[in-house]
Amino acid sequence: MTAWQVKWAEHKYWVMARSQQLYNQIRVLAKNNEWTDETTLTFDKLIDEAARQAPTRKTLTTAYEHVWGYFKKIATPEEKRAYLHLLDELEVDDDGLGPFLKSLTSKYQVTYLMQSRLIHEMPEKRKLK
Repeated sequence: MTAWQVKWAEHKYWVMARSQQLYNQIRVLAKNNEWTDETTLTFDKLIDEAARQAPTRKTLTTAYEHVWGYFKKIATPEEKRAYLHLLDELEVDDDGLGPFLKSLTSKYQVTYLMQSRLIHEMPEKRKLK
């Protein structure tokens, strides 16, 4: 992978968790595998813009559903039930699903996700209210 592909892979789900529009703009930048200094600047600006946006329930759900795709065929029945329960209860200020997905990433050693900013920035456990 080229440097920009690694950088995009690192940020992909993190951006998706904040803004589908920004995610789509970056996908368009990356579409032809042609990366220039100009596209690098645009990418960096879009990442900065994503950092200023807070996740919503909808954007988190979308990102988490994509992350879950790495586990849906290997997760235990208990993990599947836990995923569905946490997805149903997902709230931005009470997010138990993100830490759960982080624990699955570690358990199943999903390399792509282990390098993801979304997973890196996720707390280990749910914050208590």
